[in-house]
Amino acid sequence: MAAELPSAQAPEKIPRRRWILGTIGLSVHQGVLKSLPGLVAGPVEPRPMVIDPAKIRSMGIRRLEGSRLTLYTDLPSHPAIEELPQVFEQAFPQWCSYFQVDGQAYNKWRCTAVLIGETERIVKAGLLPLELPPFRFGFARGREIWFFNPPSDYYRRHLLLHEGTHAFMNSILGNCGPTWYMEGIAELLASHRWEGGKLQMLYFPRDPEELPLWGRIRMIQEDLKANKFLTLEQILELRPRDAESVELYGWCWAAATFFERHPRYHGSFRQLIHWVLQPDFNELFRKTLREWWNWAEEEWAVFVHSLEYNHDLSREVLDLTPGWPVPPVGAEVVIAADRGWQNTGLLLEAGKTYLLQAQGRYQLATEPVIWWSEPGGVSIRYYRGRPLGILLAAVWPGIVPGAPPGDAFRNPIPVGLGTRLTPKQTGTLFLRINDSPGELADNAGTLTVRVQLADPLRTMPPEFGSR
Repeated sequence: MAAELPSAQAPEKIPRRRWILGTIGLSVHQGVLKSLPGLVAGPVEPRPMVIDPAKIRSMGIRRLEGSRLTLYTDLPSHPAIEELPQVFEQAFPQWCSYFQVDGQAYNKWRCTAVLIGETERIVKAGLLPLELPPFRFGFARGREIWFFNPPSDYYRRHLLLHEGTHAFMNSILGNCGPTWYMEGIAELLASHRWEGGKLQMLYFPRDPEELPLWGRIRMIQEDLKANKFLTLEQILELRPRDAESVELYGWCWAAATFFERHPRYHGSFRQLIHWVLQPDFNELFRKTLREWWNWAEEEWAVFVHSLEYNHDLSREVLDLTPGWPVPPVGAEVVIAADRGWQNTGLLLEAGKTYLLQAQGRYQLATEPVIWWSEPGGVSIRYYRGRPLGILLAAVWPGIVPGAPPGDAFRNPIPVGLGTRLTPKQTGTLFLRINDSPGELADNAGTLTVRVQLADPLRTMPPEFGSR
């Protein structure tokens, strides 16, 4: 395996005005931030930098040519560098497909990129214009891209694809949209898999080792531990200056991933590619989701607080329809082991005590052998502090103005084989088994849960199935 190339370091001798330090992946079209908050726009492409071939050759700058990319770099030859034009070439039809662009109409479309190892050398070669604004990792202007060399082959490709997405949108669509969409869509498409010379964009990683230095899930998890949660509304209102925080790229990626992968919101999110030139971009998006917006905020909160590698959002879709009071004779519901929170259709009233009893046998995994579980869970493995497979409950009070979205689902109640539950607030009962959202696909089977008002004379739940 080829060794990783060294990352770029800030040279002490370059004047401060020449050292580029600031935001990751900021994209500017015509170098102008319009007065509209969060929107970067411009009617024409900026003038490209003037490159002196003789000068760059004399300074040992290498030029790599591809059908869609000309790459300049001061880094030595390395397989992970030489393949970058091929990566970019394979990205083009995937950008065209996602943004619904006829690639045949852009046969001559190509970009120029500069991969920076030693900043001083690149500046002296005239490949780093002094008029560029500060940036930390990568920058796109028109169809030109600059990016520093990171200590990861994966992240080097990621930066090129991130900035390439900006370049594609600016030069072909005419704009990138507001900050959250501009950075979110670039992160969404730049997250990729490169295996056997084949590029797969729009990729959700199965584990941390797949995408070295990517770190978007870790950023979200660390922010949440520090009680830094952003609602969808707050993310939509991000401004260009907010992009100075690297952590916000994680939130933009998460928002784009949520809308892209959620079956209920996917269609509305895909419409946004047609509105990147609209000054009321965010308002148009809100209108398409107007009847679902409150649900989206609740589901978003549940999504980010449970975010895991290999997260299967299609199995975590919430039905937030309010339930009905528990009948006097009680009710039985069937819960699937391969899905997240499931609406029982039952409304539990504040102050009343209910008996919950569960039975069933279901599959939690298939490797190395099938793991079987009952509602009490398995003690050989824990997830988030509780036995894997144990039955959990949440009482959702509905949309409460001023209350943290998704709060009811963050502190689930262990049910196991049975429990008494006295909710403090009236709300709809949700149930699920305890398992990672990234490991639901190999689950199978169901369990049955009986819910009834508690008999005040009983101290223990009656046998399951009794009336």
